[in-house]
Amino acid sequence: MADKKQLAQKLLEQGGGILRLAPTWVPRAFCRPGKRIKLHQDDYFVLGERGGIDERWFSSTTWAENGPGTPEDEGMSYVVSADGSERILLKEMIDLLGADVIGEALWNKYHGWAMFSKFFDNAGPLPHHIHHRDEHAARVGAAGKPEMYFFPSQMNNHGGEFPFTFFGFTPETTKEQVLESLRNFTKGDNNILGIAQAYKLELDTGWDVPPGVMHAPGSLCTYEPQFASDVYAMYQSVLLNGQIVGKDLLWKNSPAEVVENEDYEYLLDVIDWDKNVDPDFHKNRFMRPLPVKPVEEMKAEGYVEEWICYKCPQVSAKRLTVLPGQTVTIRDAAPYGLICLQGHGSFGQWPIESPASIRYGQLTNDEYFVTEKAAREGVVISNPSTSDPIVILKHFSDNPDLVIE
Repeated sequence: MADKKQLAQKLLEQGGGILRLAPTWVPRAFCRPGKRIKLHQDDYFVLGERGGIDERWFSSTTWAENGPGTPEDEGMSYVVSADGSERILLKEMIDLLGADVIGEALWNKYHGWAMFSKFFDNAGPLPHHIHHRDEHAARVGAAGKPEMYFFPSQMNNHGGEFPFTFFGFTPETTKEQVLESLRNFTKGDNNILGIAQAYKLELDTGWDVPPGVMHAPGSLCTYEPQFASDVYAMYQSVLLNGQIVGKDLLWKNSPAEVVENEDYEYLLDVIDWDKNVDPDFHKNRFMRPLPVKPVEEMKAEGYVEEWICYKCPQVSAKRLTVLPGQTVTIRDAAPYGLICLQGHGSFGQWPIESPASIRYGQLTNDEYFVTEKAAREGVVISNPSTSDPIVILKHFSDNPDLVIE
């Protein structure tokens, strides 16, 4: 343990409080890769029967629940040295150094890093499903899972098979209709989408998805900041392409006695009813980028920064654009992880660049974690290009700068 703490301290100091992270790839047996997350074309199915790789997780201390045979570090980010010869889990580093990485406020509140983000890159839509609220997640020893979506134009050279997402239910839907769909899960298509509401997805916009809200994500490659949990249950039995959803996923993360008794009323209770039938769902959940201050003022300083995920107090995200030929110092009130979508240059002491193609297991210079001290002191970012901006997405846990209206 002493050796690991020394390594953690060494890597913290090596980057001046900015940690280099290795790419974290996650397969899903029930998904089909959309092939837009820059993984090399030969490597999307490198994990064989465990499923195609259609997710990349960022700044994650959360284990990906992928059933029997899942490696103990699946979904978890590694901090790596400049030459790539040394590494330690980000979770271990935070456990060992605590507030030196995430600051006193987050350490005292969570005793860890309580969020992660991901690229979700599926060729088609997912089933209408739900992430449990705290009271239901607690029954299986987990936490509830709020999440948000943003659809970066840089990651969407095509829209996939179905770039529309179902959210909740139509306002006139009754609980008995939903209960009937749940009871019909094993009898073919349970037609739960027949009482749901769909929205066309727009690039460079996003959605807030609180726990307890039903959603069937569409086929755009999606940036998803979310609370550090992987609880869910699938309530749709047959997908658009005829793929059948297993009964085990209907009961996923339900208590044993609920599963044993096939308690459909419990599944209904997991749903936050008022949010799902909200007639103002679009108004209350849709998000367009919001500049952190007047755009012309920021451009004069060499950058543009916008809130892109901002309706959830536990998780948020910004998009930072550093204009060509500019060097800027960016300060934040909280630690954050980041992924570079476009451009190249320097980020503090590190190079930063967005690769065109990444081999499975290859290290990159596109993902970092900025400790609270470094964030508050400010990160110097330099863009040497005469034409190409640097575009970065930044994901936060609780951020005191976020004001939710």
